[in-house]
Amino acid sequence: MGAIIEYQGQLLQGTWVTIQLAIFSAMFSIAFGLLGAWAKLSKNILAQKTAAGYTTIVRGVPDLVLILLVFYGGQELANQFGSLTGLWEYVEISQFAAGVGTIGVVFGGYMTETFRGAILAIPRGQIEAGVACGMNKFLIFRRIIGPQMVRYALPGFSNNWLVQIKSTALVSVIGLQDVVYNGFVAGRSTRQLFTFMFAVLMVYLVLTAISDFALRWLDKKYSKGIVRSDDG
Repeated sequence: MGAIIEYQGQLLQGTWVTIQLAIFSAMFSIAFGLLGAWAKLSKNILAQKTAAGYTTIVRGVPDLVLILLVFYGGQELANQFGSLTGLWEYVEISQFAAGVGTIGVVFGGYMTETFRGAILAIPRGQIEAGVACGMNKFLIFRRIIGPQMVRYALPGFSNNWLVQIKSTALVSVIGLQDVVYNGFVAGRSTRQLFTFMFAVLMVYLVLTAISDFALRWLDKKYSKGIVRSDDG
């Protein structure tokens, strides 16, 4: 326990990096998910095929492989492109940017299906009624599709978010000083690796427990006024 107290600053700093990584990657995944859902539901064949290819690739390739490809391969490609075009001499992709971008894109594929299913669950008659009332597409989304999409998507979003928090641990392999990386370094330094890994485990349990509580509260909030019929 004394070693944990001695390295508590390092663990807290790593926890804060993990929280930031989870939040920013979630913002990316939501944006990609909404865009992907729109593309899959559009009448444009090219958009549908592009979205289908995107979700197939990101859900079929391991997250760790994509992180390594973006961090090492992406940086090399960017520098080769800059050298050929003369637009820049050297660009460096940080571990944080690589983690946020990769995790955001990967979970954007899962969010795409979550949002698409939520939109399809909205009764078509409500949208047709909005059109009949003279609403434009933006107003229909803001008043009809948006609020109900959130309610229908919350269960799937909750699962994706909890998995996404745990997936942030993968960025430790590229040197980002998150809670896993800092805990591992502290454990190796003190030869108490099990103790520090158990502390890291507790950090993730706390983060997921807080997230689960907040998401349950949101689910109750968006479920107000819903009448659930009894079976017989």
